[in-house]
Amino acid sequence: MWKLFCNELRDFTLSGNYSFDGAKNIEVHNAKLLSKDAFWNCENVTVYDSLIIGEYLGWNSKNVRFVNCTIDSLQGMCYMDNVELENCKLLNTTLAFEYSTVKADIVSTIDSITNPYEGMIRAEEIKEIIFEEAYVDPAKTKIETREVLA
Repeated sequence: MWKLFCNELRDFTLSGNYSFDGAKNIEVHNAKLLSKDAFWNCENVTVYDSLIIGEYLGWNSKNVRFVNCTIDSLQGMCYMDNVELENCKLLNTTLAFEYSTVKADIVSTIDSITNPYEGMIRAEEIKEIIFEEAYVDPAKTKIETREVLA
């Protein structure tokens, strides 16, 4: 098992799965991550100006913030407590935010979101929104978009 003893990482490319699993109190700047299951089980993480490509981004984490990032993730940002996205692009991202508390300002289209627990999601367009009322209360999540295609 690797142990990380710094709290700020800059200007790197990482290719490999499960990156930063369990990390706490870190900042990542200007990175390129090609990683399935990146930032799982994390706490107090902020990622700036980075490209992240990989399935299941951020599951079971809390207090994770992405700023000016481009994210490509199947079922990304699910089961998260307090995930924030500021000025981010989501590419090929489907079934996002399931059971998450979220504050998202997305400057692109989101392919689909499913069952966000609560919060605010703003995007240029959302192609599909799934709320299963047996599991979540849609009134707890505010969604703003220029156009919603169902």
